Amino acid sequence: MSSKAPKQPATDVESFDQRLERLEKIVAELEQGRIGLEQALDRYQEGVVLLRGCRATLDGFRKRVEELAESGALQPLANDPDAGAQS
Repeated sequence: MSSKAPKQPATDVESFDQRLERLEKIVAELEQGRIGLEQALDRYQEGVVLLRGCRATLDGFRKRVEELAESGALQPLANDPDAGAQS
């Protein structure tokens, strides 16, 4: 059994887009089924960490947008044709 810990993503350094791209690569790699079981488990674990980080980041973005909307900072422009399409 390997004593090597799975690679932990550098979520503080990597952007959301970089983490999402890595997660997509992991999913593709796992779907291809060309790696061994131990490697697949390591990739899966890394993917779970990445997914949690991406979800947390998205939650933070959502909260920021909600705060901006509540503050009135997100007002449509006067000539915005999409302004009437809001719910």
